[in-house]
Amino acid sequence: MRPGSTAPATPLLGFTVGVTAARRREELTALLRRRGARVLEAPSLRILPLEDDAALRAATERCLAGPLDYVVATTGIGWRAWMSAAEGWGHGSALAAACRGAAVLSRGPKATGAVRASGLETAYSPASEAVEELLQWLLARGVAGARVAVQEHGAPLPGFAGALRERGAEVIEVPVYRWAPPEDPEPVRRLAEATARGEVHALTFTSAPAITGFLAAAEEGGVYRAVLTRLREHVLPLCVGPVCARPLHDVGVETVWPQRGRLGAMVHLLTDTLPERGRRTFTVAGLPVTLQGNALLVGEEEGIWLSRVSAALLRALAERPGWVLSRAELLRLVWPGQAADEHTVEAAVTRLRAALGPHSALVRTVPKRGYRIDTDALRGGAS
Repeated sequence: MRPGSTAPATPLLGFTVGVTAARRREELTALLRRRGARVLEAPSLRILPLEDDAALRAATERCLAGPLDYVVATTGIGWRAWMSAAEGWGHGSALAAACRGAAVLSRGPKATGAVRASGLETAYSPASEAVEELLQWLLARGVAGARVAVQEHGAPLPGFAGALRERGAEVIEVPVYRWAPPEDPEPVRRLAEATARGEVHALTFTSAPAITGFLAAAEEGGVYRAVLTRLREHVLPLCVGPVCARPLHDVGVETVWPQRGRLGAMVHLLTDTLPERGRRTFTVAGLPVTLQGNALLVGEEEGIWLSRVSAALLRALAERPGWVLSRAELLRLVWPGQAADEHTVEAAVTRLRAALGPHSALVRTVPKRGYRIDTDALRGGAS
């Protein structure tokens, strides 16, 4: 900790964060660990590129068979993959020329950046990054007789394409990649179970299909309801943007997202938000003591990681430093609704003291009454 401050130098120390991303997972994980978080990596989907797929090549050749009026770029990765595949087939220049003669629409900043990187300009990009706004923009201009190429983003867009066809447009759907379940489903299943048990403080999502895949894993593992309860009440769900967040909103889970849909912005928002939700600071014998997530920080010492139960037990005591909490009160606070008795509390206190090591005297037994935080335990800076 910095002198005179109760904020740790590693602001996410004590917090466990789940990462469900398939792409750039290593980058996001590194950013979180650099800030002290424990990270559970569990990609909830995978991307299957279709560079050699006959459907992609056939769609590209249809685009080149006549002038295009509109081209819709839905993702940066998809647009770049399409341009790269066309280049490999010897159609790169022709496809770029076809797009240059059309109005190119992009779904958001990443798609816009990819379009511009390929030497093209965009005619429209909705601030909301919503496909629905792209559709309304097109329909407002009239699409009867227009040829519209739509780069799909991991799954078909039947509603989008169908609405255009109903208004008389010829729609060419361009399937660049597909979302698929992860090769190994065990990590995401374990993440869902850990979330249900209360061992996760935040979950990060970089796409709507990642949320769908995570919830599907929770349902398959029999913990769907418990996961939703945790997401609604205790776990911070962090999404890259509002479009990504929709599957959670559809099941009544409020989420947060940064103003800019970037990994760095996500991590900054998490760093600003999560500690405020899970930090408890008090003073013992003049020393600042912070319980943050599942870590205890005493003065400027390195943090002590605790189990979920040990951290919950210490937090219950820390809410009233110096006050005695009975075993019955601790049962109600730490094991609500669970089949536990006073022996459970005694065993948990023993484990907590063992984890605290040199600071085990922080938790004092008051005979026949219960336990309390000993505000004199660290007097004189003893450790």
